[in-house]
Amino acid sequence: MVSLWGSKNGDDQHTDGDSANDEVNSQQQPRQSRHADERTRLLPPRNDGYLDPDDPAVSPYNLFSVRAVRYVGVLFLIISFLWWVLLLVSIFVSPPMMHSRGSGFFDFSFTTLTAGNLLIGLLFFSTPSRAMEWSSLVIAVLLLLDMIIVLAVQRLRSEEGWVGIASVIWATVMALYNVMSDRVVAWGKQEEEERLTGRKETRRTLREWCAVLTATVIMIVMIVITILLTATLILRSRDASLKPPGERYYVDGDKYKIHLACVGNITFDAHGKKIPTVLVEAGELPFEDTMDDWIYNSYRNGTIDRYCYYDRPGFAWSDNAPSPHSAGMTSDALSEALARAGEEGPWVLVSAGVGSIYSRIFSSRHVRDVHGLFLIDGLHEDLLHRIASPTRGFILWGRGIISPLGYDRLLGAIFKHRTREDRVYGKSAYQAGKFIKAKLQENLVAGSLTKNEVSQARNIQTPFTPLMVVSSGIEVRKDNEWERKQEDLTKITDNLISWDVVNRAPHRVWLTREGRTILEKRLGELVRAK
Repeated sequence: MVSLWGSKNGDDQHTDGDSANDEVNSQQQPRQSRHADERTRLLPPRNDGYLDPDDPAVSPYNLFSVRAVRYVGVLFLIISFLWWVLLLVSIFVSPPMMHSRGSGFFDFSFTTLTAGNLLIGLLFFSTPSRAMEWSSLVIAVLLLLDMIIVLAVQRLRSEEGWVGIASVIWATVMALYNVMSDRVVAWGKQEEEERLTGRKETRRTLREWCAVLTATVIMIVMIVITILLTATLILRSRDASLKPPGERYYVDGDKYKIHLACVGNITFDAHGKKIPTVLVEAGELPFEDTMDDWIYNSYRNGTIDRYCYYDRPGFAWSDNAPSPHSAGMTSDALSEALARAGEEGPWVLVSAGVGSIYSRIFSSRHVRDVHGLFLIDGLHEDLLHRIASPTRGFILWGRGIISPLGYDRLLGAIFKHRTREDRVYGKSAYQAGKFIKAKLQENLVAGSLTKNEVSQARNIQTPFTPLMVVSSGIEVRKDNEWERKQEDLTKITDNLISWDVVNRAPHRVWLTREGRTILEKRLGELVRAK
């Protein structure tokens, strides 16, 4: 009989079927994690075969061309660094065949800029940007302009020499290389992103944005530096057009040129004896802006008939000499320039300040040709330590390193209307790299080579040479040591004619009317002394 509720077997079969369906449904349902943590994925894994854009495997370094560009950049940086070290050493000691007739600071600046440009390119190599690319391109264009200026202006070309020319060409090529390097990395980055992620990545991480910002700021600073270098080169090319009043003569094996000028004609006295020519040695600054006025006035009023002057190496129109360079080397260069110009004694040597060291050495090496010595508040050899101070030398070196930027000369030209004359030998001459290099050379050997040379000169100097000394009253009153040394200078020969202390005169005695009157009077007496 059939039960009202169905058979027992049918019920069992239905129950078994329901349990089977429950098992299938339970297997089809995904297992859910009981608790979410930091490792739980927010998005389901990609099943399209591409990598995540943030995957470290997505890198331009996967391409050999990108790696090769980086390796070449490292090689160029090493070469630039070695060249930079060599140029740094050459400021103090000139290696053979590497002497620059200019200051040597410009080629050092170009090489420093090159090394910095390459270093920035390598540090931010994997994060190329439009700002980096355009900044590098601007620097490359400015350096190309610098290269054209150096090669086009004959005076700059001769002053910089092959060292400076090679430095600016290398800087230009490396700037262009940086532009190319940035483009190659950008291309490689795009290629790898499209190959490994399926699309070009347009977003940047915070770290990448910080890298781009830092690189951009640094490149802007380098652009400003390059602009200043270019502007200073333009000023130098402008100053190169100023013709010297005399002639420039090769000295020291044709390594550099010395500017020498003579005013007036050779004259003879009633007995047919040649009247001495006044040979002027300037002090701390070029002759043309310091002693020229009163010397020329002495010539015009007939106190003297003829005078010659020259610019020490690095001053005005003279080139810089190789390092190291002492006062005795300068005296030898002057002797060679006089010989090439056909100038002969007798001479009356007039010198001021530190120039007295140079004229005393010259006198000891031309004892037969020197008719007299005239020292104007001259520097004593025992005070050379003031020039040889290490602090002063470090300051001069620092000024020389930044001198190619020319910010002081540019500001003077723009706002103070400084002219070519001011920059070559006038008010702004002390700002030039050549002048600073000359002072640095003077500082480096003042306490050694130069002091030995002037000490020897004192022993060699003939005791019968007429001597005149004029001292600054201001300097004598404020410095007891200076007073004692001025008195000692009156004893370098046994034939002292006069020693005058001009009461209210500064170190440049000729700046006061009383000082100029005494100087002209004493000079006339010395020239005509028997």
